[in-house]
Amino acid sequence: MFTAVTSVPSVVMRVYPDDCDAFGHVNQAAFLRMFERARWEVLAVGPGMEAFRRSKTWPAVRKSTVEYTAEAFPGDVLQYDTTLTHLGRTSFSLHQTARREADGVIVAEADSVFVCVGETGRPSAVPVEIRNFFGTRPSVRAGAVQHLLVRDVATAVDVQGDGPAILFVHGFPLDRTMWRHLVAPLTGWQRIAPDLRGMGLSDVPQSGRYSMAEYADDLAALLAKREVEETVICGLSMGGYIALEFVRRYRSMVRALILTNTRAEADTPEGKAGRDEMAQLVEREGAGALADVLLPKLLSPSSLSAMPQVVEHVRTMITGSPVAGLIGALTAMKDRPDSTPSLQQIDVPTLVVTGREDLLIPVEHSRTMADAIPGAQCTVIPEAGHLTPMEQPIATSRVIGEFLEALG
Repeated sequence: MFTAVTSVPSVVMRVYPDDCDAFGHVNQAAFLRMFERARWEVLAVGPGMEAFRRSKTWPAVRKSTVEYTAEAFPGDVLQYDTTLTHLGRTSFSLHQTARREADGVIVAEADSVFVCVGETGRPSAVPVEIRNFFGTRPSVRAGAVQHLLVRDVATAVDVQGDGPAILFVHGFPLDRTMWRHLVAPLTGWQRIAPDLRGMGLSDVPQSGRYSMAEYADDLAALLAKREVEETVICGLSMGGYIALEFVRRYRSMVRALILTNTRAEADTPEGKAGRDEMAQLVEREGAGALADVLLPKLLSPSSLSAMPQVVEHVRTMITGSPVAGLIGALTAMKDRPDSTPSLQQIDVPTLVVTGREDLLIPVEHSRTMADAIPGAQCTVIPEAGHLTPMEQPIATSRVIGEFLEALG
């Protein structure tokens, strides 16, 4: 496990009126600029802003996500802290926080992944000056995203709390952050939420292999790295397909099973054709086009109209994943086996959760699946679509918490 062995200077910057929108709030574009400016200020007090140029490399941003936790206004003085969370041969990742000095409130956090590019446009080694400045190992604060090498794939994972483990497996085309609001109340448990290979902040595997078995093997290897011998596994949608595969392959590691907005059946011929069409769309027009198609299907009508922050979060997750990872996941779902015959063999406590307004997997499918699993419970959450844990995190967390408490 990574240990904290390095720190870099904090940077203090003031919010100016031109950083804000017409309503006087710091907007998304402004925060991206301010976090970028803070990174360069950190370098200025360290190896110097010319460190990359001296090495004839440039830190190209592969991915950057910003999460807002409070409002900021003109005149606010913000302290920016920067932490190295991943250091590879040609890439590195930084976690940044912006904290208001007046009251100590964190107003925003950013996670960014950089790939060093040389003069030929190809990946180049991270400059020695940069390595020495940040230290030779990443440092990880409590609850921060970690990057672990799992089966030769740099894998992003959030870990919160101590106690028995519960592993959260996100759906398609999402990432680990979909669970953040749901897992917070589940104290007393070690909550582990990774990004699957090729999704979120996890790397695209060089092998190009994607299947339910590959995903399950990745999760088993991740748990082994965390020295977890037994876990509750909770999967949403595609994460549910992976959870069912995990139970088949690693039954001795499973304490209990939670299946959320998912199904056991394999794709129909029409469903397989739909996966192919979606893959072609992503390859042709990118992840943004996929977001436009899926958002009305993933969320209930009430969520689409009344939860703009959830809509934006889902869009950000979709557009933030690499195209190769999205296409790989679509192929894996298209080729997944039918889990229906193995449902009656599941011999661990099982909870099935679904949303009453799920347009992709109707309630009847969830009830039928629960009926086929010996002793399984089924709970239907009102006013929720296919992303029940995001649309109704409090209700879903309460149901999961009661299920976990009954495990003893």
